[in-house]
This record gives sequence, structure tokens and C-alpha cells, in this order.
Amino acid sequence: MSKQDNQSARFATLIRVAGVILIAIGAFVSMFKKIETGEVGVKTLFGKVEDDVLYSGLHIVNPLIDITSFDAKTQNYTMSAVHDEGSKAGDDAIRVLSADGLEVTIDLSVLFKVSPSRAPQILRQIGADYLDKIVRPVARTAIRDNAVSYEAVALYSTKREEFQNKIFNTINQSFAKRGLILEQLLVRNITLPESVKKTIESKINAEQEAQKMIFVLQKEKQEAERKRVEAQGIADYQKILSTGLSDKQLQYETIKAQKDIALSPNTKIIIMGKGSPVLINGN
Repeated sequence: MSKQDNQSARFATLIRVAGVILIAIGAFVSMFKKIETGEVGVKTLFGKVEDDVLYSGLHIVNPLIDITSFDAKTQNYTMSAVHDEGSKAGDDAIRVLSADGLEVTIDLSVLFKVSPSRAPQILRQIGADYLDKIVRPVARTAIRDNAVSYEAVALYSTKREEFQNKIFNTINQSFAKRGLILEQLLVRNITLPESVKKTIESKINAEQEAQKMIFVLQKEKQEAERKRVEAQGIADYQKILSTGLSDKQLQYETIKAQKDIALSPNTKIIIMGKGSPVLINGN
């Protein structure tokens, strides 16, 4: 029994030594933290967020520290009426009321990224779910607040770029306060009510018909001007003939015509006289 006790004591000692070695190895390994490319790490020790940021690469840190990774690359948050196209499944488009009281549906894409140096602020004040807490509500609110200043047709056509710029400025100011950088804002599609669509199509068709009629009228006017010039030329020619030809000129022209007739193979006999010449055909 004494021998068995000694063996058990030695075995227990080996277990304790192995445990200490495993703990040491675990602590040593946990000192190394890898941050992936395009990400930043924020350190938290017992619930307290530290201000220094870990950039991509391998770092040696306190084993007791927790690391929260943030994506520092450009991110795309899309709200679309097309199923499975937006960041949320289903119809996630923004429906707003325009200045004339019509409901307009807007598809929007927000291109942004996290400011690496302000990642601790985001974790401390917002948390890691900043998409649902900041990006989505801020973008949708900016759309609704600015759309009420425009009529539906203006949003769809002439004022679209101005509307997009106003939304960009509104969202950019809100993002900047919270450590986010707005890179680009894309108003991808603006859908008007069906009644407004038909009105716009009718107006476009009417404008096209008006342009077509203007073209026809211009063409007719040009044709009338051409005929007037042609008639004036004929009148001028006749006037010249009636006033400018003498008897000698007429006699000369007659001789030339008779010469051409005489040379014709169909002419057989020419009788000349004071009047017009008489032609007798051989047939």
C-alpha cells in the first residue's frame, strides 16, 4: 500500500506539471493575435475599451485582452425593392411622400467604411452592430427628410442629382460624428406611382409628336421656297426670251435646228421656203 501511495503521488505530480505546462503554452499562444488584411482590432480589458488600435498583422498582447475586429474596407449597404438584392431579404426599398403628396419608392446604396483610428469610439458608443444602429436608420431618415421638398416628377427627372447631393451631405455629417466615412451614395432607382408614369408617357408622346410636326412644317416650308425660286427662275427666263431675242438671233437658231434635222437618218426630203421647212419622211 505504501508503494502504491508513492506511485500515486508521483503520478499526481506529473499531472500537475503537465497542467502547468499546458497553461503556460496556452498563455503564450494567446499572447499572439493576428489581424486580417483590411481589418482593425480594438482591445477590451475587463469591459474597458482601450484607445490604441491594432492594424493588420501579428501582435503580442496581454492574454486577458479581448480583441474585436472591425472591417475597415469599403462596405456596401443596399436597400432595394428587388428580393435578395439588398442587404436585407425581401422588399427593403424606401417609400417616401413627395411635396405633391405622392408615394415614391427609392432604391439606395450606401458606400462607406469605418475610420480605423475611431474604431474604439464606435465600439464604445455604438457597438459592433453599427449597420443596424447607424447606417440603415440614418440613410432612410435622410431620404424621407429631403424628399418632402421635391415633387414626384422632379425627383424622377430634373432634380434627381440635386436630391442625391442633399442626401449625401446629410448622411455624411451624421456619419462623421460617429466614426464612419461616407464614400459614395447611389440613388439606384426611383419608382413613381402608375398614374404618374402614364401622365409622363403621354406628355413625352405629345412632345415627340410636336417635334415631328415642326419637322414636317419646316420641310414643307423649304419645299415651298424651292418652288418659288424655281418659278421665279422660269419667269425671269421667259422675260429674257421675250425682250432679248432679235430676228437675226431667231433666224440663226432656226438654221441650227434645220442642220440637226438634215443630219438625222430619218429625214429624206427638206423643202425650204419663206415659211417653216416641210419635212417628208421616207416611210
